[in-house]
Amino acid sequence: MTVPEPVLAELRTAAAAAQDKLATEIVGLDVGERVGITDAFLLCSAPSERQISAVVDEIEDRLKQEHGSAPLRREGRDSGTWVLLDYGHMVIHVQHEQERVLYGLDRLYAEVPKLDLHTL
Repeated sequence: MTVPEPVLAELRTAAAAAQDKLATEIVGLDVGERVGITDAFLLCSAPSERQISAVVDEIEDRLKQEHGSAPLRREGRDSGTWVLLDYGHMVIHVQHEQERVLYGLDRLYAEVPKLDLHTL
C-alpha cells in the first residue's frame, strides 16, 4: 500500500463524514501507482442533488475542522450530480447513483487495492 498514514487518516475522516450524511457505496482506492498525481480516491454515492450537496458540505467541514485541510479545487458543484473535491493527495468523488453506474470509476479502477476506511 502506497497511501501514507496521514492521507489515510483524512480519507477515513471523509468517509465517516459521508456515512454520517447517508452516502452509500463508500469506497477508498489506492490509486497512487496507477494515477501518479494523487495517492487515493474516495468514491461515494447519494440519490439526490440535495443529499450530494449535504455530503460534500459535511466532508469539507470535517476535513477542515479535524485536519485543517481545504480542497485545492472543486468541480461539479453547480451540476449537483458529480462533485469532485481535489485535495492534492486525495480526490473525493461524490456521485449521483446513476452517474456512478454510467461513468463506472469502480470498474476503471477495479484492479487497484481497496483501502480499509474503518478507524482502529
